[in-house]
Amino acid sequence: MRANLLAIQAGQKVHSVSIGALTPIQLAQINAQRAEDDLPLLVAEVLFVGAHVFRRRVLKDGYEIEDVIEEAESALSASSEFIVTSYMTALHNPVSRVDRLGNVVNDRAIFECTKYRPNPELFSVQPKGDRIKPASKR
Repeated sequence: MRANLLAIQAGQKVHSVSIGALTPIQLAQINAQRAEDDLPLLVAEVLFVGAHVFRRRVLKDGYEIEDVIEEAESALSASSEFIVTSYMTALHNPVSRVDRLGNVVNDRAIFECTKYRPNPELFSVQPKGDRIKPASKR
């Protein structure tokens, strides 16, 4: 993740990289919902490109690359749970953590599930509860 985000920051083109895998329980829950919605099933390996995350979290919201990596590690942890929504596939970590700004957050991973199918792509991360925000870099 770090290499892709640093390359994007330097204006370079990046390719998808493998950053880990969903747990068997996470994969089963996601695929059960996808089957119910008549969508293709996914495999456990999670890919990452990073352009959207960099634009949204680093440039727009002012987070550091290290913040984004911490958010992703937390959101993709074994303790994270699949959440059912009508518009996204996501994992939410119910275990709170304190970020570098002093917020108590629960991290969420948002997946894009079509571009690299059958692999989910970590499209975005959200630190839910981040009331104290860093300064925007735009």
